[in-house]
Amino acid sequence: MVAGGCEAMAGVVASDAARKTDAMKARICIGATPEIATVPSPPTGRLPPIRLVLDRTPSEGIARDEESAGGSEVRDGGLTGTMDRVLGVSWGTTLALAYAQTHPQRVSALVLALVTTTSRREVDWITRGVGCIFPRERQRFADAVPDSLRQMRLVDAYATLLFDPDHDVRERAAREWCAWEDSHISLAPGHLPNPRFDDADFRLRFARLVTHYWRHAAFLDDEQLLRDAPMLDGVPGVLIHGRYDVSSPLETAWRLSQRWSTSRLQLLDDAGRGGGDTFVGAVTGALRQLAVDVT
Repeated sequence: MVAGGCEAMAGVVASDAARKTDAMKARICIGATPEIATVPSPPTGRLPPIRLVLDRTPSEGIARDEESAGGSEVRDGGLTGTMDRVLGVSWGTTLALAYAQTHPQRVSALVLALVTTTSRREVDWITRGVGCIFPRERQRFADAVPDSLRQMRLVDAYATLLFDPDHDVRERAAREWCAWEDSHISLAPGHLPNPRFDDADFRLRFARLVTHYWRHAAFLDDEQLLRDAPMLDGVPGVLIHGRYDVSSPLETAWRLSQRWSTSRLQLLDDAGRGGGDTFVGAVTGALRQLAVDVT
């Protein structure tokens, strides 16, 4: 069973450049495909309307994405069937960890790439701290918030603006949020803007979902996923992270690997958040190896 499926995976790994989309999609979907793939929402474009997704737990978010992909049945708010190898990419690593720690008996192995746990510390870094590397872009991001909302954290202010009754206010907020997302995604020369953000409807859906879950730290206790990592001892895991990932620095993946005794951290020396030349090969290689080891 695959939540989001290969279409969703292409949407995640293609954030580096539009020209890589088809190649990455094809390569990741060949071989040891995981039973579950959790990826940033909205991945497939088949999710229910935005307001129906808000205020859901991470596990229900997985169920809804799985339902939209047509990969399994959802009964009484839960997924049916046995869940096995789990692949999480970017915010999907938060969903994968939350699910695995809640139902460790359903998970035989995990591959987590571009690791984040959506903690308050990480949200503060990606909306404020990383501005020390991108000060001009961070200033524009902050200046787009009107004086009346300046007392709020930026993630709260944008979440408010994105539901403003004025269409122009919503559109500007979505555009500025996505511009900020694109600014810190990669330090690599020649990085191209994410083509998904050319679509105004996508910008709004994306920004609303991101700000909603970020402002609530994914509806988890602070640092919960790191705190409860020992619950996964005995479950094999591969954590794949780029050394040049400034959006989500290596610290989280490192701390997770230290608290989860049966995981290993695979560091990609050529990769940032958008993935480098070795990213797809690392993910598919880990999936294939776990398919052999966990049988």
